[in-house]
Amino acid sequence: MNGALLAIIAIVGGTVHPVDGDPISNGTVLIEDGRITAITANLTAPPGARVIDATGKVVTPGLIDAETGLGLTEIWGAEETVDNSGEGDPVRAAYRALDAFNPDSLVIPVQRAHGITTAISAPGGGLISGQAAAVPLWGGPPIDGVAMFANLGRRSKGSRGVAIADLREVLDDARSYQKNTRAFERNAYRRLAAGRLDLEALIPVLRGEVPLTVRANRRSDIAAALGIAEAFGLRLIVSGGAEAWMLADALAAARVPVIVDPMLNAPEHFDALHARADAPRVLVEAGVEVALSTFSVHGVRTLRQAAGNAVREGLDRAAALRAVTRAPAQIYGLGDRGRLRPGAVADVVVWSGDPFELSTRAERVIIGGREAPRDHRQSALLERYRTLPDRIRPPGDDAARRTAP
Repeated sequence: MNGALLAIIAIVGGTVHPVDGDPISNGTVLIEDGRITAITANLTAPPGARVIDATGKVVTPGLIDAETGLGLTEIWGAEETVDNSGEGDPVRAAYRALDAFNPDSLVIPVQRAHGITTAISAPGGGLISGQAAAVPLWGGPPIDGVAMFANLGRRSKGSRGVAIADLREVLDDARSYQKNTRAFERNAYRRLAAGRLDLEALIPVLRGEVPLTVRANRRSDIAAALGIAEAFGLRLIVSGGAEAWMLADALAAARVPVIVDPMLNAPEHFDALHARADAPRVLVEAGVEVALSTFSVHGVRTLRQAAGNAVREGLDRAAALRAVTRAPAQIYGLGDRGRLRPGAVADVVVWSGDPFELSTRAERVIIGGREAPRDHRQSALLERYRTLPDRIRPPGDDAARRTAP
């Protein structure tokens, strides 16, 4: 998945949205050795640079989906291609999504062609699902262990209160293990709620080095997660958050970011009875850092559509762009990804127009300073069957050159 790394790329003439600043008309973005070296208006491309003419177009950072199963699932109906969840023990903190990630997944190029440059690939299932990875969708090394994922709320059986108590117990046992590792190794310690590898994987979470992302939608579950985070001194991220808007002030005061799907505009289950389409706006106006997500695999490419829906429901356009670029990068500690500024990783998209409009196309996708190919399986199938051969036309079909829409 590696393209040729060019010495200098100059994207000139477009309306540049750096995210951390006002849009720049007739802007130029200079890229060298995988990093942005300059971003300014009316700058002439240096000699020898590869020039990309973005006149009349929009230039933004590459989009980041804050929670996906990308690379972990190929075909939902084929069990051997589904690696997003472990089995058995509900506590699998040692499980790393990166160990199961398939960089050659045919699903990835489709999403990349729609301007997605990085995806958070996260495991699912259980009480503690495991560790997520941030994956550039063209070349470049993934970033492992960006968050530990846990789940509260919806259960096919059993009380949600038990799940909350179990999570507290696991975290408390991990803290005890951290203080008494030698006793544990001598088998001179009581039985703990998880195995050694899982307990060790939770130590960076207890230290605040790795955030704990809790999937929770009901207000009471989100409140419980806030209480657990305060008790253990955790860096909490709330994911799902259908009813998070009801706790917007508390989340803002605790500086807890929320990952939401703005397409969720009605109750899908009993944990989301108070879901509302303008939840991102309510949270942002309260001071909560919000990232948007599709929570998908095959539909990651619709992230910009989701952001457009949030704009329709009152979210400021600049805030919507931040929610799919800089916000997830900051939430997961991805350095300078998600913005355009000197020194930042050169993840850049040139759009044919407003990226939140459905008719807009991602014309150029640059990841880590390399221009990614835009071809994928769906485009190949379209070209293959664009013109139907005579032998497969229905009898009596007079359309001599029937083409696919």
